Amino acid sequence: MTEKQNSKIGPVFIILAGCFWGSMGIFVRRLGTYGFSSIQIVSIRVTLAALMFALVLFIKDRSGFKISLRDIPLFLGLGFGSILFFTVCYFKAITMMSLSTAAILLYTSPVWIMIMSVLFFHEKLSRNKLIALALAFAGCVLVSGISGDGMTITGLLVGLGSGIGYGLYSILGTIALRKYSPYTVTTYTFIFAAAGSWVICRPIDMFSKFSASADLGFLILFCCLTALITAVIPFLAYTLGLRSVEASKAGIIATIEPMVATVIGIIVFSEPLTVMSGLGILLILSAVVILNLKKMVRPDE
Repeated sequence: MTEKQNSKIGPVFIILAGCFWGSMGIFVRRLGTYGFSSIQIVSIRVTLAALMFALVLFIKDRSGFKISLRDIPLFLGLGFGSILFFTVCYFKAITMMSLSTAAILLYTSPVWIMIMSVLFFHEKLSRNKLIALALAFAGCVLVSGISGDGMTITGLLVGLGSGIGYGLYSILGTIALRKYSPYTVTTYTFIFAAAGSWVICRPIDMFSKFSASADLGFLILFCCLTALITAVIPFLAYTLGLRSVEASKAGIIATIEPMVATVIGIIVFSEPLTVMSGLGILLILSAVVILNLKKMVRPDE
């Protein structure tokens, strides 16, 4: 694939990732009915995803398992500092405040990505990026709902932590892709995330819930589907997109996720579509369109 084709398909990969991430609510709600805690659901998801990524890498390129020892801190940062950290912070935030407020704090991630991209990659803050960032964040606020009930300083810091951790994947992932394939990056990211999750998921309790299930076969199949749909496909697509899309731009495009989650909530769970949510969806779509308009004025815009 040529560089020009990569630049065109990159945003499509990011949008695809956001769409799959947006379906997470379906799977998390179903697994919750089996009694799994949020952290246990995280552990199931990242562990099975790690196994699937490893299988893909084994089939596609076994040499991809070779990484430099000095790059282990980079993959630790991706696994622990990004995937595991942001997920734990997000689920903790959900227990400390309303779902809508937790979602809004999570989607401060494009702001952190843009700041880190300027500091580490010297990306330019073009007019289009700033407009798209404002539209995307406003859209996420409207889609998630505006609520600050029960907010505390600790809750605020935990919620912002989820956004920073979420954004860190774009930064560290971009650095890792300079040396490794997307398959190697995602495999080791999830291997480290899975290892960390087993420390905090109370595995004995988790296995007891599996053994107590009356439909163990279906549960295992559903867990595998959860990992495939909400982790393997979207993270691989997002990482592939990062090869040709700037980290700051990718972070903004990925805000399509809450829009998709809202649409799924309406279709699957018969949740109402409010005027605010509808306006928020339009703002997010506008941000994505602005970022992908042909640069007709100046190259940096």
